[in-house]
Amino acid sequence: MTTRALALRDALARLRDPGALETFSAVAGQPLLAVELDGDPGDAPVPVALAQLAAPTVALVRDPEAPAARRFAGHFDVVVASESELGCVDAAVRAIPIASAVLAQLLRFGDPRTVEAGLIAESLAYSALQAGPEFRAWLAARPVSPAPRSASEAPLRVRREGASLHLTLDRGAKRNAYSAALRDALVEALQLAASDDTIAQIVLDGAGPAFCAGGDLDEFGAAPDPATAHAIRTTRSAARLLASVRDRALVRVHGACVGAGIELAAFAGRVVAREDAWFQLPELSMGLIPGAGGTLSLPRRIGRQRTAWLALSGVRLDAATALRWRLVDAIE
Repeated sequence: MTTRALALRDALARLRDPGALETFSAVAGQPLLAVELDGDPGDAPVPVALAQLAAPTVALVRDPEAPAARRFAGHFDVVVASESELGCVDAAVRAIPIASAVLAQLLRFGDPRTVEAGLIAESLAYSALQAGPEFRAWLAARPVSPAPRSASEAPLRVRREGASLHLTLDRGAKRNAYSAALRDALVEALQLAASDDTIAQIVLDGAGPAFCAGGDLDEFGAAPDPATAHAIRTTRSAARLLASVRDRALVRVHGACVGAGIELAAFAGRVVAREDAWFQLPELSMGLIPGAGGTLSLPRRIGRQRTAWLALSGVRLDAATALRWRLVDAIE
């Protein structure tokens, strides 16, 4: 079954129903609301329920200048321009309805007053999903990996050159997958940078073929329980520290910038990409949401609707589009 976009008049009538919040939800079998925004809506108000649904809302906008689009599009979670784009979002939401709803609800909160508040909210949502059926099903379907060997070399290279601190992700054999050891090393280095005013610039890059291929999948599900995982995420947070030094931070990305690879980078004051860089948020396919700060860092750069599109569709974004969206600041 594929969701068909409702005409705006029909959608407004459905949303006035007191039962709409239950009708459009994962538990009621309609995990997505799609509405075609064309024509003139007259003086119809924006329904309060649109921001309350326990399901993502998608606006199909073929003509951005249509009165209905100009008035209503900004109130939806995602805006698409074609039936094929709607189908892409619809397929993802129907496959992972609970995580999709959590993502939409979290992004609707808007920009929190502090980075800390945004990271805590994201981590709480992420932890809830770690205990949910969609993540458990993904975890159960993964091949069993052998226990990882203890790393013989440091996962992060740190060097000081005058007033510059240079940090290089150094797990090239694993495309710099974001492991607990790499996180801890990055946190320690950023703590140093945050406490030392003589460091005028922090440069972060990656060794090998990719900047960072996202979280180390071999470690997913390794935490003793979701509550402990939340405590660790909010205590040892590279995102919080990178945000605290953003005015001094330059991140150079190349190759795969997946999950944490772009979520963390987006906190920096300046992100420079090579032409071969590409970006993706794949967490939804695992029954999760971005958990390295992406629900905060990406909306601040590209807005909540484009962030939701990336996460719900799982598409790869090339460097040129990332520059146009201002996800990165330059291509070199």
